Amino acid sequence: MFKVKVHIMLKDDVLDPQGKTVSHSLDHLGYKGLSHMKIGKYIEFLVEGDDESKTKASVNKMCSEVLSNPVIEKYEFYMERA
Repeated sequence: MFKVKVHIMLKDDVLDPQGKTVSHSLDHLGYKGLSHMKIGKYIEFLVEGDDESKTKASVNKMCSEVLSNPVIEKYEFYMERA
């Protein structure tokens, strides 16, 4: 069994209105010097399996086909034995 941690972010050239709004709000609250803020997603789950390479391939396919939108998002994931 593996514990999987997936981080999904907008690609660098995609405008992030949510990140811009949060950055603007923080600026108004006195937190200065922030820029290029992006808001992403974090997903964590357990997956059964003993073969690390097969599990990585399966998780990669999951990420690219279901969990992220490859047109506007990029992802990376980490696995560890659970």
